Amino acid sequence: MYATVDPTTGAVACKFATLTDAEAGQALVAAATAYRTWSATRLSERAAVLARMAALHRQKAGELAALTTQEMGKPVAQARAEVELAASIYEYYATSGPDLLRDEVLDIAGTGRALVRTAPIGPLLGIMPWNFPLYQAARFVAPNLLLGNTILLKHAPNCPQLSLAIESVAEEAGAPVDVYQNVFATHEQIATMIASPLLQGVSLTGSERAGRVIGALAGQHLKKCVLELGGSDPLIVLPRADLEQAVSAAAIGRFWNAGQVCTSMKRAIVAEPVWDEFVSRFLAETATWHTGDPADESTRLGPLSSVAARDQVAEQVRDAVAKGAELHLGGEVPEGPGAYYPPTVLSGVTPEMRAYHEEIFGPVAVLYRVDSTEAAIDLANSSPYGLGSAVFTADPAEAEYVADRLDVGMVGLNMLVRSSPEMPFGGVKNSGIGRELGRFGLDEFANKKLLRSP
Repeated sequence: MYATVDPTTGAVACKFATLTDAEAGQALVAAATAYRTWSATRLSERAAVLARMAALHRQKAGELAALTTQEMGKPVAQARAEVELAASIYEYYATSGPDLLRDEVLDIAGTGRALVRTAPIGPLLGIMPWNFPLYQAARFVAPNLLLGNTILLKHAPNCPQLSLAIESVAEEAGAPVDVYQNVFATHEQIATMIASPLLQGVSLTGSERAGRVIGALAGQHLKKCVLELGGSDPLIVLPRADLEQAVSAAAIGRFWNAGQVCTSMKRAIVAEPVWDEFVSRFLAETATWHTGDPADESTRLGPLSSVAARDQVAEQVRDAVAKGAELHLGGEVPEGPGAYYPPTVLSGVTPEMRAYHEEIFGPVAVLYRVDSTEAAIDLANSSPYGLGSAVFTADPAEAEYVADRLDVGMVGLNMLVRSSPEMPFGGVKNSGIGRELGRFGLDEFANKKLLRSP
């Protein structure tokens, strides 16, 4: 179940055994035992562990980036950028987190005093994906270690070496034994952990299908959960947009990490007056995103994470073309080994096609032409997802008008939505429940405890 499979060749580099049921149970008991001490540890000491984790990510950047490239195919330059982003998250909570955890004194009616104290709740389970294996672990781990919660982290099956590396970083940074544990758990063991009264919450970043399963288990056992799921982010280009800016953002937003980004620009919704010019410019820009060896510094578009993932994307494209969509570029699975797929552009996608409703987790852009701003808003909101979005127009009032009407968790105004440690990340509808990062990430698995005195 847990193995490093090189996406460029399909070769299995190494395998790891899953836990026995007894080992999985022992890990949860150990996390609960460690919680009693860790939650009572001074906040400054917990913050110091996070500061050292940030420093160790930077010291080991080459090693961590190389593992990311090997295990999920991310171009090495993009992998180093991810290492730095993860480091910045640990650093943010180490330096700004303690102030965010200060008691909040309430303005109450009558006499006396009341305050809210942000306290930990206990052992947590994190279920992490492969597409940003360091960053997405950091945004769950950092705020919760600072709070005083203990962590069981079940990483993606194709990132076992990275998951062990993160555990090693936590240990080297001074996290006490069992405060952070990597668990090579099975699906059945995850369900057993969630059912246990020892576990107090679960966070999943993954597919909508996985979110439904974990959300149902959490609800059944009355456990707090955060679900960061899929997205079909629209990028709306209005008549007064700076097309050079919009085209560049659309290409980066769609093809970065081979399109395997939940907040990737998956739908470009373009106003009729600028449609022809946008399409022409976008196709020219797309043609510059050549696939290549992810270990090469110059490569911008590497393989997908696996052949199975590549085949899923190819089938979505074939379905659209067979039902009448126009294929402008790409769309053919290349010969040879590996999970490569070329940058692909479709238009004329209609509701009977899978590409209209489903998230395409690969380097495929879908372009839509609309005849009004209201039509752009309606089309953007027609998706079952509501994660990120972007609006391009030179008119600030128009940009905010559209942003206010989009059913999403995040909007970029003349820019892509970019993750940053201090800003909340999350969506609505089928894109999930809850928020990560910033002060919001601290509040998800916290006991907002009221202290009242006369």
